Order: sequence, then structure tokens, then C-alpha cells
Amino acid sequence: MLDHPEEYYSHYYHYYSRRLAPKVDVRVVILVSVCAISVFQFFSWWNSYNKAISYLATVPKYRIQAMEIAKQQGLLRKAKEKGRNKKSKEEIRDEEENIIKNIIKSKIDIKGGYQKPQFRDLLLFQILLAPFHLCSYIVWYCRWIYNFNIKGKEYGEEERLYIIRKSMKMSKSQFDSLEDHQKETFLKRELWIKENYEVYKQEQEEELKKRLANDPRWKRYRRWMKNEGPGRLMFVDD
Repeated sequence: MLDHPEEYYSHYYHYYSRRLAPKVDVRVVILVSVCAISVFQFFSWWNSYNKAISYLATVPKYRIQAMEIAKQQGLLRKAKEKGRNKKSKEEIRDEEENIIKNIIKSKIDIKGGYQKPQFRDLLLFQILLAPFHLCSYIVWYCRWIYNFNIKGKEYGEEERLYIIRKSMKMSKSQFDSLEDHQKETFLKRELWIKENYEVYKQEQEEELKKRLANDPRWKRYRRWMKNEGPGRLMFVDD
């Protein structure tokens, strides 16, 4: 200290910063963070799922079907009889609405971003199952190479749809949300073959251009881009 008095305060700081630092295990911090993110994911997905059910309950096609099923099962009649003397009309209406939503939940399989949340899709479970998924992928990839690249087997329906999905650069949830008749069209047109997919892609681009050409909003946007342009600065002389 006598030789280097200018380093006194730096040593003083380093000593107490280490001594008074909170003794928290990094692993605990990571685990709590992952659990918090997983809880947020679950409630966010559940909220999206409930919004999708509420929307489907307003679509006449699904609402009428749900009401017919409820009438056949006598659920609407039971709700009215149960609340005839005890509940107000608004409460009975809410109960009937819940019955319709529950029927839609049980009869309709929602896929994609609004599907019913599953625990296995949460971050915590994805991390825990990561070694299993990695091993499964390695086994699947080796089988693919052996069966189709080495032995030259013909693709099955599942493999064809997989190649089509990869060509379209869609995630599994996005591809699963497509209608069955769309997937059948893909298979009929043999889109797992690269040349056929390129033709299909060109057709879709041409169709999109035609739709945009007839869209009044797109016409207004193009007219604005032509006349005004993005971020154009105008200087006016005084």
C-alpha cells in the first residue's frame, strides 16, 4: 500500500464487490427464467386458443351446427330449465354461450398458431426433451438416406408431404393448418418433384400479381408510390 497508494481504492472496491455480492447459483437463475417463460407461453397460447373459439362461436356455419348438437343432447333445454327461476336472462344466455363454445372445442380440431396449447410445446419441456428429439432426428435422417438415397425406394405420402413442406419453407404447424383438399392438390400435382413445384410456384406468383392488379388498395398504393414516393422531401422557396 505504501508503494502503490493510488491502487488503494480499486483494491477496496474489488474486495467488497466480491464479499457483498449476492450468492446466487446461476443454474437457479436459468431454471427460474425458463419456468417463467414457459408459464408466459402457456397463458399466451391459451388466450389465443380461447379467442379462436370465441370467434368460431360467431361464425354461422359452426354456431348452427353446435346449436343443433346441443339441442339433440338436450343441453340448451337443461340450461333453461335449471335457470328459469334462479337466474336472469343474461346469465342463461351466458350459460348457453359456454355450452356452444364447449361443443365447438370438442368437435373442431384447431391447428396452427391458435391450436390448443400442449405442455410438450413449452420451452421447459422442449429443453428437457432436446436430447430425445436430437437422437430421433439422427435415426430418422439415417433411415431417409438408407431407404431413399441408397436403396432408391419410392416416397410414401408422408415423405412426399414433407418434401413439399420444405420446398414451401413452411413450419410443421403452418403446414398442418392447411385444409386437407389443399394437401390432396399438392399430391395430385406431384409437387415433391422440383420441376413441378417450380411450375406451381410460378403459377401462384402470376395469380398473386393478377389479384393485386385488381385490388383497389394496391392500385392506390402504386399510384401514391408513383406520384409521391417514400420519404420524399420538398423544399419550398420563400
